[in-house]
Amino acid sequence: MLHDRVLVRTDTPEGERRSTGGILIPATAAVGRRLAWAEVVAVGQNVRTVEVGDRVLFDPADRSEVEVRGVAYVLMRERDLHAVAAERLAGSEDSTGLYL
Repeated sequence: MLHDRVLVRTDTPEGERRSTGGILIPATAAVGRRLAWAEVVAVGQNVRTVEVGDRVLFDPADRSEVEVRGVAYVLMRERDLHAVAAERLAGSEDSTGLYL
């Protein structure tokens, strides 16, 4: 990875999904702008706030997909991340471990 790039693997595949009530939502259904969670698998040398293994929140509309050895990943800049969730960020008892 070069510069400020972050390579992530999304948690859930695109397509049909279920609501919390169990209703099936088809892939063609229009939804508002929704952010997605992913796991960081590689970072560039200039990335400062994210480490491999962290979970990050990003906008799926602003992504570049790449396939490496048959696995689909998303490549983005560090500045395109909205939040980082990691155990190492939990500094005190009342901390959530979420860095916004």
